[in-house]
Amino acid sequence: DKTMQYETIRYETEGPIAWITLNRPEKLNAINQAMAKELLSASDRAQLDDTVRVIVVKGEGRAFSSGLDLSPRIGQDLESEEDAARIKSELKSVFDAIMRFWDSPKPTIAAVHTYCIGAGMELALACDLTVADPDCRFGSPEVLYGSGAIALLLPFLCGPKRAKEILLTGSDRFSAKKVESWGLINRVVSEDSLFACARERALEIARNDRLAVQVTKQALNATMEIAAMRDALKHALDLASTLETTATPQTLEFDEILKNRGVRAALEWREEKLGHHGRVMRHEIG
Repeated sequence: DKTMQYETIRYETEGPIAWITLNRPEKLNAINQAMAKELLSASDRAQLDDTVRVIVVKGEGRAFSSGLDLSPRIGQDLESEEDAARIKSELKSVFDAIMRFWDSPKPTIAAVHTYCIGAGMELALACDLTVADPDCRFGSPEVLYGSGAIALLLPFLCGPKRAKEILLTGSDRFSAKKVESWGLINRVVSEDSLFACARERALEIARNDRLAVQVTKQALNATMEIAAMRDALKHALDLASTLETTATPQTLEFDEILKNRGVRAALEWREEKLGHHGRVMRHEIG
């Protein structure tokens, strides 16, 4: 094993596989700008290593990822051009990291457990294959706190009706079985064999002709991109950035509670205000 040192991820190689591990377990691997930049760096490293044929991403600790880290939002003045530009820059970094797995010339696999939420779910969806444990929960709770999906892959992968159910409810309780039936993941396997399953799929891909695999992936992606998927994704990022940097009375109150009392209190306020019944991981995010 060759191990590279990063602050928010781990990068290891095992034969033809590059393992990239989200490594902020104390934050349930919430994705911040530092992690986004390190994911880009690790992807570059894997592309440049001729021995690597497949990239597998997984999460350290109790979950794959609880989504975008909300803590950088604390103390931001949404009416300040400087703070708004900083937020947009952070979202663009996360978008770029997610789409790097979609664009990677080498196939990508996500092995997800416990929680695969928000930007974490988008990262898993951007991978070519996704395997999940039976207890893994999926969802995109951004509408609960005035945000939008960063990389709007959902409608291209499961259709607009299902995408709207996921995104408009803000629920984070979609089961692995449900999202498998909707075509968002490939298979559900027991947690103790999750990484073994990802390894097995990676080795099956790795033994095939390198160029044929790369060109086949490009052709499959192009079937969606020709249908203007890329323009739609860019449009969705612009809308998410606008949402994230637009101050309304509700977002100002949310941000004030976030700043003074933390993420859990802010999301509890939001739930109480809206009477939302979904169970967001208030104690975990951010």
